[in-house]
Amino acid sequence: MRDLKTTLVQTDLGWEDIEYNLAALDDKIDRLREETDLIVLPEMFTTGFTMNAGHLAQDMAGPSVKWMRDKSRQKNADIVGSLIIRENGKYFNRLIWAKPEGTIFAYDKRHLFRMAHEDSIYSAGHKTLTVELNGWKIRPFVCYDLRFPVWTRNIANQYDVAVFIANWPEKRSSHWTLLLKARAVENQCYVIGVNRVGVDGKGYSYSGDSSIIDPTGKVVFQKRNEVCAHTTAIPYSPLLLYRDKFPAWKDADTFKIEISA
Repeated sequence: MRDLKTTLVQTDLGWEDIEYNLAALDDKIDRLREETDLIVLPEMFTTGFTMNAGHLAQDMAGPSVKWMRDKSRQKNADIVGSLIIRENGKYFNRLIWAKPEGTIFAYDKRHLFRMAHEDSIYSAGHKTLTVELNGWKIRPFVCYDLRFPVWTRNIANQYDVAVFIANWPEKRSSHWTLLLKARAVENQCYVIGVNRVGVDGKGYSYSGDSSIIDPTGKVVFQKRNEVCAHTTAIPYSPLLLYRDKFPAWKDADTFKIEISA
């Protein structure tokens, strides 16, 4: 199986300014010269991490989802990031995965950040999502999900890569970098984490620390406090070799998650 070329877009975000953010990301993505399979954007990449859902939410036929679909087709690459989505009278922090042929997948953030009252504005998701890309199995999550290893558990190698997109403040950046490594080691998978930089409308600073971690916990790439769009080719054979030589996954506990809506 061929390498998975992944582009991590670590960027500042204009506060609650959808048009500005889409235009800025247009420019960054258009400047990419390397071919890539997957472009990863931060959480709430059109607005920043805001609770102003009533004013900013769009539906699945809205301009932001259309932008993702169009950009995916233009770059011939999958694109993933989260948006504020309104559906059936509820608001969701929804991760959207767009494919070049026009297919859209969605994952609603499961763990809502109560310390910012996200849980009082948005509705939680109840299902994981696994997307195939060039034979790779990829499972995406959103920000606070990173703290909950039961939800992210890779049972019997159901996925090869976990993707975490975030607005994770700098004051807890040590948690971000630690937990990305932990999720890679315990799940014997690659982990990709994409976080924003800059200062948001609430005055919170973000250092980025967007990362690629290999299944042994080694940092393949990490960037702090810089706007960047970095492409890395992730090899498949070392993942298979490591799982074969150190098959801890075979001794994992089995369990079933019960979710109350």
